[in-house]
Amino acid sequence: MKNLYKMFFCILLSFFTFILAMGIGSVFIPPLQTINILFYKLFNFSFMEIDKTFLSILWKIRFPRVLLAFICGAGLSLSGSIIQSLLKNSLASSYTLGVSSGAALGASICILFKVYIFGIFSVQIFGFVFGIITVFLAIGIATKLDRTMQNNAIILTGMAFSLFANSVLSIIMTFAKEDLQSLIFWQMGSFSMKDSIYILVLYPVVLVIFFVVFLKHRQMDILTFGDEQATISGIETKKIKLFLLSMSSLLTGFIVSVVGVIGFIDLFTPHITRKIFGANHKYVLFMSLILGGTFMVLCDLIARTIASPIELPVGAITSAVGAPFFIYLYFDKRK
Repeated sequence: MKNLYKMFFCILLSFFTFILAMGIGSVFIPPLQTINILFYKLFNFSFMEIDKTFLSILWKIRFPRVLLAFICGAGLSLSGSIIQSLLKNSLASSYTLGVSSGAALGASICILFKVYIFGIFSVQIFGFVFGIITVFLAIGIATKLDRTMQNNAIILTGMAFSLFANSVLSIIMTFAKEDLQSLIFWQMGSFSMKDSIYILVLYPVVLVIFFVVFLKHRQMDILTFGDEQATISGIETKKIKLFLLSMSSLLTGFIVSVVGVIGFIDLFTPHITRKIFGANHKYVLFMSLILGGTFMVLCDLIARTIASPIELPVGAITSAVGAPFFIYLYFDKRK
């Protein structure tokens, strides 16, 4: 019952954050006017007169951006909660498996060599494909090294691939004088100038993967007790690990390929979720979505307003918060 109250409070907090983020900007839109416009556009109902300027700014610019930020934060947080659960390591994230580094490498190759064979989706497709290739290579080699897919083998192999992808990326950037600024900005992540079509692509992907993974929440609970206990309980540990790692990688690959590399949110949001709701994955998976999305919306709000009219990369804001938290996790784990 306590968890239900906590869930209600977090969802309410998320809603108010959503409204606040849509209202704050170069033109301030009062919260009541924001809610009124949303009701008008979504349900064709309004309880006060609508300002046409506010309507245009909110519906065409801010609402799509906040929506995109929320779903990206939710997806990355969900991905992190899956990886941390499987590897039983609170310091694990999509970086651990090399998904983010691989996606960054693919997108950078596309930008540098101008391989726009897929039109406006070229960067996204290259990023996604390279991210998925990287993680499956890492998992494949880890399986060869250790057929039981032990957590340490996966982590070490993933880190090795991540470092390799980053080194190639650094070499590419030395030759990318003309595109250096766009490469750096893309690697730090941003929601600016993103077409609404990306929302239509990402929302179904994140929701489908969430429901597919949520059906496995009981197996994930049992896996936390160790592979041996899970095997005794009748779970095919290797098969379920491979499936869940694939889902997590697909999720991160899709998001990173669209908005760039945004670090640390998949590291600390799942950890905070477990602190609040415990280890039951029925709560952890769902609330990671909510808290991750809410935190990303807040970070994006800070990124576009703190140095206005200059917009900071949202990845810089999440890293500024996440880096100290990473140090705290490390020393807390040692203790």
